[in-house]
Amino acid sequence: MRVIAGKFRSRPLQSLRGMDIRPTSDRLRETLFDVLTAGNPDALAGSVWVDLFAGTGAVGIEALSREAGMVYFVESSKHAAGLIQTNLRSLGVSDRFEILQNGTLRAIGDLERRASSADFIFLDPPYAMREAYTQTLSALSDSSLTESAVVIAEHEKKFDPGEKFGSLQRFRTLLQGDAGLSFYSRAG
Repeated sequence: MRVIAGKFRSRPLQSLRGMDIRPTSDRLRETLFDVLTAGNPDALAGSVWVDLFAGTGAVGIEALSREAGMVYFVESSKHAAGLIQTNLRSLGVSDRFEILQNGTLRAIGDLERRASSADFIFLDPPYAMREAYTQTLSALSDSSLTESAVVIAEHEKKFDPGEKFGSLQRFRTLLQGDAGLSFYSRAG
């Protein structure tokens, strides 16, 4: 596993063996960021990200590598949160991030109380936790997301997380290999 592009391009990232961490594949991350930058490599400069169920931190680190202004890594596992810190340290990243070792729903509430306004929210719960998609997307729909915020859910190709959650409406789905990405924004 490595960083795909940007400041930390080709730098390796560590993962934990034997845990239920399934890092987003290099190829799927590349596709995700190609879609978000759509030919404009500076499109993410200064953006604010929330990486829910962060695992290794690969998606948030990719955003930092591409000049995101701030990334909130949300991970409930102490070991995985430590791994994110290790990966960031190995890249020499010392600012523009915060690791929230917390459950996803609680972290969404905490960020809401801080009035943190995210441009991109990425969620990738363990595939077996299908109810986490509904719970998380519903909580995000009830939060004060900006009109321009984009929520991206990684999921199994065979699983459809849903079209609409309150004010969140899916506007695009990409399938690649055994995985899929569903993109949501505020309806209207």
